[in-house]
Amino acid sequence: METRKEHDIATYTIKTVDDPRTVNKSVYIKPPGNIYSFNELVSLWEKKIGKTLEKVYLSEDQVFRNIEESPFPHNLTLSILHTVFVKGDQTNIEIEPSFGFEASELYPDVKYTTVDEYLSRFV
Repeated sequence: METRKEHDIATYTIKTVDDPRTVNKSVYIKPPGNIYSFNELVSLWEKKIGKTLEKVYLSEDQVFRNIEESPFPHNLTLSILHTVFVKGDQTNIEIEPSFGFEASELYPDVKYTTVDEYLSRFV
């Protein structure tokens, strides 16, 4: 799970404008310190609120059965949730250097907002 703040994105965007390294390239904003699994995110939230949340765990096989047994469009929603929360497909991409860069590697001087800092706003 990733969290970004608007000023972080604006800072990276402004830096790319005059950077010859970014011409005809994609710049991905996914700082490594902000990549969390869903379970890690829940654990972080539990620490912040000082409570243990009740959780129900399903095996991946059960998730697949639920997808297969559900009618459209519910099965589509379950499939998307599986790919995001179980497989982590929104964060596990590899960035090909000939195609683009990850912003925090390109600009290590930028202090981005961490998930921990962001969640502290809600406690």
